[in-house]
Amino acid sequence: MSNTCLCGCLHLLTLPLSLFFFLSFRLKFVFGPCALQALDLVDQHSVTCLSSPSGRKAFQVVGGSGRLYTCFVSCHYCPCPAFAYTVLRRNEGLLCKHLLAVYLCQATGGTRQESVSDQQMSTLLGGTAAM
Repeated sequence: MSNTCLCGCLHLLTLPLSLFFFLSFRLKFVFGPCALQALDLVDQHSVTCLSSPSGRKAFQVVGGSGRLYTCFVSCHYCPCPAFAYTVLRRNEGLLCKHLLAVYLCQATGGTRQESVSDQQMSTLLGGTAAM
């Protein structure tokens, strides 16, 4: 992770440097290498919360490759290959970097917000389009 990324995360988390390194070490201990990748996604403001008037929510995360992943926190799911392989198939991890980035953004208030119509949300939940 670059110094720029660390500075951005520090600003986002508003923590003293020693506490930030302590917490990032713990994140890495619990979540493995995806923790630093998730912090990088947070620093890049890659997480957007889509909400509809009916109260439904979905999160879109722009991955490191530029691909858009729609994550669902309510059922703890991400459509990325790492989630399918590491979490679902091999049961070796708790989550992927995209879901961890969503949880970190929620905890720090760093999620971008976007309103969509109920019809747009239904289309998104049906898996036929990205917003």
